[in-house]
Amino acid sequence: MNGRISGLPLLAGLIVIGCIAAGCTDTPQTTTTGPTSPPGGNEPMNSQTAAEVTGNVSAGNNRFAADLYRHLASDPGAAGKNIFFSPYSISSALAITHEGARGTTADEISAVLHLPENMSLLRAGFAGLDASLNSGDQNYTLRTANALWAEETYPFLPEYIDVAGRWYGANVTNLDFVNDSEGSRQTINRWVEEKTEDKIRDLLPSGTIDPLTRLVITNAIYFKGTWAMQFDPEETTEEEFRVAPGEAVQVPMMHRTDEDAIYGYAETDSLQVLRMPYAHADGAGLSMLVLLPREENLTAAEEALDAGTLTDIRDSLTDRRVRVVFPKFTLETTYSLPQALAAMGMPTAFSDAANFSGMDGTEDLFISDVVHKAFVDVNEEGTEAAAATGVVMNLASAPLEDRTPVFRADHPFVFLIVEEDSGTILFAGRVVNPEGQ
Repeated sequence: MNGRISGLPLLAGLIVIGCIAAGCTDTPQTTTTGPTSPPGGNEPMNSQTAAEVTGNVSAGNNRFAADLYRHLASDPGAAGKNIFFSPYSISSALAITHEGARGTTADEISAVLHLPENMSLLRAGFAGLDASLNSGDQNYTLRTANALWAEETYPFLPEYIDVAGRWYGANVTNLDFVNDSEGSRQTINRWVEEKTEDKIRDLLPSGTIDPLTRLVITNAIYFKGTWAMQFDPEETTEEEFRVAPGEAVQVPMMHRTDEDAIYGYAETDSLQVLRMPYAHADGAGLSMLVLLPREENLTAAEEALDAGTLTDIRDSLTDRRVRVVFPKFTLETTYSLPQALAAMGMPTAFSDAANFSGMDGTEDLFISDVVHKAFVDVNEEGTEAAAATGVVMNLASAPLEDRTPVFRADHPFVFLIVEEDSGTILFAGRVVNPEGQ
């Protein structure tokens, strides 16, 4: 993981499922040889409202965000380093992955992502959120997209491809992972770059895709918006930013202290909380919520990420004048997530015991990697953010070529008689004509 302070970017998520490479226009048929009923069933939603349906998925996503944040922050290698990722990008890609999981594999993914047990609620929830995010607003740009990229010769279940397209908008494109792994990788990376306005480049590094890759699931999310109350660049000055007790760096600090600086604000004994809204018209309102500990220890802010605590804090915000001094920054981060996700409770998906039979009717697929990249840039005008997640799935047991050697001694040869313990050659000769002298 690495981070760099300088601004706020765009979110794009991509899951590479090496074994499932979905993304085909002509999906081969296959015979189901394993369990195919989706986890949790497909119960009706009864009288659930649209807000309730999306709320279930949103709440689960937020719990996952807090869990993953804590896990990334607890990594000794992250000490003193920035963290930035898109939980929705990761959740979206893994939700599509979950659609093909069965048994323990599905249960573990569902628990880590805090997905609704009811598959109808889960699917309608993601579909509703995606529709809302892509509804458009004249004052900001926000969009998210999913896609499947499939090995052209591999037989995926039509049911899985249909669910991915119908509920997640993940249409399929066929690629030749077997004979053109590098070209396939570049095709997927170009899609990510296009969806994230070139903010996420080379999501899948060289070697991520190989001849055993069968499916890549991608999600990309992009945001660019302006502050409802922009900062005056003329007011930005170089000032100290304390990075640790007794240690500071010089960074550009933005100022908004005038009479019109009205923000949502709340405070506790250990925190100050600020909500900075982005300009919007008809679309959903968006804002940046900042949790600032009163002391230099981040613990108070990180503990507030608890879903209940965060809800209480947001409910307590009141609009009032606030003198805001806030740094300009840009972050770029890269994560490989298998170890983190396994430790959070879904190890089976990364093992030979994985069951993704809902994808192909076999239990030959497993997740070989989960890659996530994110970018954010915050300045006087507003914010641009992007992230991409890649979950790579490969064959757990690849069909082996018949490598049994054929020894046909039908031409002259040399032979030795050797004493095995010492390697002493006792006799040596050659055969040119077995019937000759």
